Amino acid sequence: MATITAADVNKLRQTTGAGMMDCKKALVEADGDFDKAIQNLREKGQKVAANRSDRESSEGAAVSFINADNTKGAIITLNCETDFVGKNEAFVTLAKELVQRAINFSSKEDFLASDFNGITVAEKLIEQTGVIGEKIEIGGFEILEGAFVGSYVHVNKIAALTAISAAIPNADVLTKDVSMQVASMGADTLSYKDFDPAFVESELAARIAVIEKDNEEAKRLGKTLKNVPKYISYSQLTEEVLKQAEEDAKAELKAEGKPEQIWDKIIPGKVQRFISDNTTLDQEKALLDQNFIKDDSKKVGDYVKGYNVEITGFKRVTLG
Repeated sequence: MATITAADVNKLRQTTGAGMMDCKKALVEADGDFDKAIQNLREKGQKVAANRSDRESSEGAAVSFINADNTKGAIITLNCETDFVGKNEAFVTLAKELVQRAINFSSKEDFLASDFNGITVAEKLIEQTGVIGEKIEIGGFEILEGAFVGSYVHVNKIAALTAISAAIPNADVLTKDVSMQVASMGADTLSYKDFDPAFVESELAARIAVIEKDNEEAKRLGKTLKNVPKYISYSQLTEEVLKQAEEDAKAELKAEGKPEQIWDKIIPGKVQRFISDNTTLDQEKALLDQNFIKDDSKKVGDYVKGYNVEITGFKRVTLG
């Protein structure tokens, strides 16, 4: 029987990421044959992966990587089964190594098929499934390019990228702030102007249906009814609609007996509240039209304008 040294075990650990006892056992079973020991560990990974293929892998780590000149970024999630493994230092280190490789590929499929020290990334994940004992897989995968790209990662659970139109002073601050917004609030598009009218109408109808159903139950229980919206996007607020909102505000002030000389100070605020109440779709799905999380007195679009650049793209990945 071959002699197994500590150096042999450490070499196998560095190659596979397996634990000391697993590496020693694999070497013993392979009678000291290093290549055979690696093969044994990978075969173990394949068996574990097959047995756990139906397990949910909603935990793990979300990570990001930006290239040296900030013109390209990558974000991925490396998913596992438990939060305990997701917080493990070796697991997070593997995720960070993977995202640095991911930046060179435009699709998750190409990335998984790419080389990882003599095996594919997909095979590496299977190997680590055997090492860790949990299902391991790449969940989210996004690449973004631009004149300047920045990122933000929230406690290894959500990662976001933002690209802007020029590499301006403090571009890192701007792109981190907007990426934080994307990570926190999510968005599907840049502006309400991008919405298809049919989509807006469909969303409005769906929301009205939910509210009316809730109101039926609330009425039965004697609870306060929710307001049924007529609008959910600024794209629906025509000049006529906004003019009517102003007239309604005047009528309300008159009914309240407010002196007419102070109306001009009150009406703009009432109209603005009307707009806020009737643009919920924009606030949920249009990045530039959301309230800025670091200063909710302004929209994200207003914050970006202060830098005299445009947002050219954004991406987001999240665990779960």
